Amino acid sequence: MSSGDHRRGNSPSTTAKPITETEIAAEFSHHNLTIARINNGSFGSCPKSIISAQQQWQLQFLQQPDYFYFNTLKPSMLKSRTLIQSLVNAADVDEISIVDNATTAAAIVLQYITWSFFTSNFRPGDAAVMLHYAYGSVKSSVQAYVARAGGKVIEVHLPFPLNSNEEIVTEFDKALKMGKMNGGKIRLAVIDHITSMPSVVIPVKELVQMCRDEGVDFIFVDGAHAIGNVEIDVVDIGADFYTSNLHKWFFTPPSAAFLYCKRSEKVVDLHHPVVSVEYGNGLAIESAWIGTRDYSAQLVIPDVVELFVNRFEGGIEGIRRRNHDMVVEMAEMLVKAWGTELGTPPEMCSSMAMVGMPACLGISGNSDALKLRTHLRVSFKVEVPMYYRAPLEGEVNPITGYARISHQVYNTIEDYYRFRDAIIKLVSDGFTCAILSN
Repeated sequence: MSSGDHRRGNSPSTTAKPITETEIAAEFSHHNLTIARINNGSFGSCPKSIISAQQQWQLQFLQQPDYFYFNTLKPSMLKSRTLIQSLVNAADVDEISIVDNATTAAAIVLQYITWSFFTSNFRPGDAAVMLHYAYGSVKSSVQAYVARAGGKVIEVHLPFPLNSNEEIVTEFDKALKMGKMNGGKIRLAVIDHITSMPSVVIPVKELVQMCRDEGVDFIFVDGAHAIGNVEIDVVDIGADFYTSNLHKWFFTPPSAAFLYCKRSEKVVDLHHPVVSVEYGNGLAIESAWIGTRDYSAQLVIPDVVELFVNRFEGGIEGIRRRNHDMVVEMAEMLVKAWGTELGTPPEMCSSMAMVGMPACLGISGNSDALKLRTHLRVSFKVEVPMYYRAPLEGEVNPITGYARISHQVYNTIEDYYRFRDAIIKLVSDGFTCAILSN
């Protein structure tokens, strides 16, 4: 197998028998089968075979923890890191660290950036640029680290709905120019690969190149939803840092993520925020031991490929293509049934899509969106997150609510029909969110 095939694939061999729909259902039979679960994006999903493999890792540690610590943990973690290296096309395995989640990865990067303000490399008032749609914990982390150290935070406000990548590029360019006004310096750009809410695939490679052209010091790509959902080639993307959660779309148990740190002379002396006896041995080694805890979700990553992903035609690429095609098909079915519209064109969707809700539901704020989500869960057994979009001045009867639907291999068409029929019933009954407020 060529290195390119290995990076893209871990595809099943030609002699392997493809997984059947019945076997897929059995792998996820531990789910609450009374719920139409079209929200894989929030917490991911883990097959039974991987839960069983994880338990074997846990037992290995509990049976003889000293042997496990001295003989098993480090080489097994290296095996997981090597697999991730191949999946994302990193040049060196030492560029890959495994951490709990993208929030931890953000803390590592932002801690590093913050020290630059205290060592006279950066000056108070130097800027960090990030998308307004950035995930809440990452936005808070930028404020907690960069802003408190004296940095200025510039948010890129993107329109929604979106019609093209050009709209994103235009607004990002405005933010870069704002950061450089009056001789200003942009020290950090935080760019989502797929925004969480609303969910949009961002032209990350183009934005990274724009940052390079404008002299941005460091670029951190938050790909929390990316691995198993869209293609990742960290060399091609060209950022200094890239993170993604494996428990969202790569079937690992919670929680496991990787942080890629491009090897270069300017990126040195990164450390895990939890300091252990491994301090100073490199970020990958520091991250592999942050004290006594359960590391099984990180060690089981190769089992995910061998025991589950490789049973699908095309491996992980086949899975993500199928998920993308199905989520677009289901999204288009829903907007046709409700007379609404998609939040983005299909090519800007991943395995998630934004589906406009009927305006007559009266979604007039974030609280309405949350109450409607709860109502759908309790009354219709549908689990799907809602996004509120404030209407623009002069809009007539605007769509102010969007559902973020996901598709993962366990989903069936009946899940989406249930959602469709629930909204049709609410509209037919004259329901509005104001009723829930009362």
